Amino acid sequence: MTQPPQTAGATVASAGDVLDEAVARDDVRAAVVSLYQKTPKIYARAVSGWFAGWRWALVWFTQLVFYGLPWLEWNGRQAVLFDLGARRFYILGLVLYPQDFIYLTGLLIVSAYSLFLFTTVAGRLWCGYACPQTVYTEIYMWVERRFEGDRMQRIKLDAAPWTLNKVWRKSGKQLVWIAIGLWTGYTFVGYFSPIRTLAGEVVSFGLGPWETFWILFYGFATYGNAGFMREQVCKYMCPYARFQSAMFDKDTLIISYDAHRGDPRGTRGRKTDLQAAKLGHCIDCDLCVQVCPTGIDIRNGLQYECIGCTACIDVCNGVMDKMQYPRGLIRYATLDSIARQLPREELLRRIWRPRVLVYTAVLVVIVGALATSLALRSPFKVDVVRDRGSLSRIVDDGWIENVYQLQIMNTTERVQHYRVQASGLDRIATDLKGEVAVDPAQTRWVPVAARVPPEVAQAAGPGAHKIAFAVERVADAADAQPRTQTEQSTFIVPR
Repeated sequence: MTQPPQTAGATVASAGDVLDEAVARDDVRAAVVSLYQKTPKIYARAVSGWFAGWRWALVWFTQLVFYGLPWLEWNGRQAVLFDLGARRFYILGLVLYPQDFIYLTGLLIVSAYSLFLFTTVAGRLWCGYACPQTVYTEIYMWVERRFEGDRMQRIKLDAAPWTLNKVWRKSGKQLVWIAIGLWTGYTFVGYFSPIRTLAGEVVSFGLGPWETFWILFYGFATYGNAGFMREQVCKYMCPYARFQSAMFDKDTLIISYDAHRGDPRGTRGRKTDLQAAKLGHCIDCDLCVQVCPTGIDIRNGLQYECIGCTACIDVCNGVMDKMQYPRGLIRYATLDSIARQLPREELLRRIWRPRVLVYTAVLVVIVGALATSLALRSPFKVDVVRDRGSLSRIVDDGWIENVYQLQIMNTTERVQHYRVQASGLDRIATDLKGEVAVDPAQTRWVPVAARVPPEVAQAAGPGAHKIAFAVERVADAADAQPRTQTEQSTFIVPR
């Protein structure tokens, strides 16, 4: 009797055929059929070209910004610092407080609409050029090639027995990977804890538990994702790969294989007569598959695993140059232009369709509103809190007094002076004399007692009455325009 196959590569169809045969012969036995097949390791080949140059330019730009920004100084402090303990967020010349959370919301909305716009126009530009997973995978693969060689050398090295040469190459690569991951984690924590202070704590082994945890966690995530998981993150963990189809249409620029020009495929010499041989321009070299970091064949059409890295375009253009064929067998094109063989001018004209114009208009409005709000943002904030321990009391000469706490937040990086006045009831006065000084980027709680004479209180009647505190910033040499913030509160007259 033929037994069902027990290998990991057995398929449902083959198992079903064996089972049907056994049923027909009335000889059914229990069998275990494994449906799991290990994902083969992808050995992406190095590629050079115009798009590869742009990709590496983005790698350099993003990493210079990420690694360098925490070390910049601005007005004697770290230029970008999210000080969670003090609840202040320093971004160059801006000092933001938790009350400015609306700006974070605006930034997220701008990022989302930018992603929608770029994806609608040209597919997964973010994934292919600026996504941290793509950027760090490029860096880690570059290190891997320095130690283990290009694609064929890495395949041979993995298949070879363990020797001293293999040990030092593998261990050297791992040590550099770990160093990059730890430096990335250290830089990440440096955005939340002053990075120069953090450096001293690292050298003296004085890191706190939270700093240690996040450096190791972020470093391990970088090391694991970019060193080992790579395409698995893009294919199975990233949600963007799943919902990108909602932003694609037939006029979206995507990396496409021109089957009209490339098929039928086949190997040939450089001087082969294509018409006589009935061949297209594709020589079936499979280089486009070898350079793909996710291991797909772009000639099979649009696939969600494609991250838009354009490595296949660069390598195919190189092959076309060697074969003396026109470039662009694999290129940025739209599904409609490939199907109808539209000229380039028509393709570019159809990019600016209503969907793109709507996204662009909405993005411009949001960015404009956010920029305007930041430009007109008040240089200080005021909150009024009643003293709950003493709602109202009678003081000298029968005057009625209420006590408040004014929270004045100076959002500039200069000492500011403020005057406080109360209004809302006749002859209302405060006990504040002169100006209140608040240090740069600091918050000060100021106790204020508001009083009204007994005749005013009697005329107003018992109960709560609306009043307002006007806090005026005194003009200085840096900003000659005085500003005033008004906050509402209540004045309680006892029965």
